[in-house]
Amino acid sequence: MTQPSKRAVVFAYHNVGVRCLKVLLAGGVDVALVVTHQDSALENIWFESVQSLCELEGIPFITPDDPKSPELLERVKAAKPDLMFSFYYRHMLPQAILDVAPAYNMHGSLLPQFRGRAPVNWAVLHGAGEAGASLHEMTIKPDAGAIVAQQAVPILPDDTAFEVFGKVTVAAELALYGVLPALLDGSAPRTPNDLTRGGYFGGRKPEDGRIDWTLPAQQVYNLHRAVAPPYPGAFTDVETAAGTRRYVIERARLLPRAPAGLPADAAPGLAVADDAILGVCGDGRVLAIHGLLLDDARVSAAALRSQLQAAQG
Repeated sequence: MTQPSKRAVVFAYHNVGVRCLKVLLAGGVDVALVVTHQDSALENIWFESVQSLCELEGIPFITPDDPKSPELLERVKAAKPDLMFSFYYRHMLPQAILDVAPAYNMHGSLLPQFRGRAPVNWAVLHGAGEAGASLHEMTIKPDAGAIVAQQAVPILPDDTAFEVFGKVTVAAELALYGVLPALLDGSAPRTPNDLTRGGYFGGRKPEDGRIDWTLPAQQVYNLHRAVAPPYPGAFTDVETAAGTRRYVIERARLLPRAPAGLPADAAPGLAVADDAILGVCGDGRVLAIHGLLLDDARVSAAALRSQLQAAQG
């Protein structure tokens, strides 16, 4: 006798939300309700839309502002889910919702590493050699429940957080795809989430992208990689007679050695040598900056040289 399909309520957003929702649909899960977010006009929306997928598939969806509202709890209860999932939904779910049905969250790291917000960005910032996705049981404490499935992906030395996030999206899809049959029949494994390992990290703000050029070049380069566009970007301010100019690094590479045209006593900060834009760091190593933005427009090496000379004069 064929088992009836499991009903699910899914909290989802972003690329991971889209891909994992598609996995559930492909696996025969009856998605009774999707809870997602309204896209903000103030945000750079570079990712796929869960709402658009719901409209395409005819799945009921809502976009509540408050995850603790009684109205949301009633909608979730009315859906009578057997399971609940959270795929990059941006709010913590209250205990009242978690009590409705077994709930699982997809987190963008290899738990217990990089628990909390922006795990991919933090992993790149800390120079990690791998990232991944972890499906785990949801508890009221974030990223603390038992691990059901994991998939690792490499972080290459020049990968930006955007590139790593693309890999993590695939990792999330693979992790869920592999364990979904066992989740549906109740045989999925549970591995304790050892919270004595790893660490918890908070959200990041644009101001966290400010460059301290006195730091070693690898740290500066990791910061650039962690926040490179479409994230806000690593930036540096230069004081001029006309006011503060804010330069944002769009693209850069860490050079194995300083160019011959750069003076040995070059001060940390932006510089121009051999018609190239450079970032001189505290240990004497240098970033070759292939894209530098000022007021969202590309700055040439010649223009930057003039601007830096004007600032020094």
